[in-house]
Amino acid sequence: MTPIELEDYLLEHIPLCAAMEISVVAISEESVTLSAPLAPNINHRNTVFGGSASALAILSAWSLLHTRLRSTGLNARLVIQRNTMSYDRPITGAFTAHSYIAEPSAWSAFIRTLARKGRARIEVCSTLEYEGQSVGQFEGAFVSYSPSA
Repeated sequence: MTPIELEDYLLEHIPLCAAMEISVVAISEESVTLSAPLAPNINHRNTVFGGSASALAILSAWSLLHTRLRSTGLNARLVIQRNTMSYDRPITGAFTAHSYIAEPSAWSAFIRTLARKGRARIEVCSTLEYEGQSVGQFEGAFVSYSPSA
């Protein structure tokens, strides 16, 4: 999946992405980086609203799993089960979220379990960045399941 294909998918299927003006910066097997501008995500203090920061981090993590699952050919749905978010500094401009699988070796077990049991869980992280510095961390558990499970 290319960055343009992922961006089109997000904008078509998740209306919040359009409202936040999210764009896909990069995709690799190990990560997905999304970005968003300040203006549609601003709060009353002229910084990024915490909900927007959290949403971008979640979407980056979800997008990584979505693209990797599609490459396997498995027919599976993907939902977030739980997450934690830390905010280290205010964000006063365009920002990014860079996702990665918390334990890279967990991917193969995740896929095997999903194929065998029709349901699997995996931990994914995202780092929020502003002006080249980390400004927040997301950690979340995602569950994937086959539609017939």
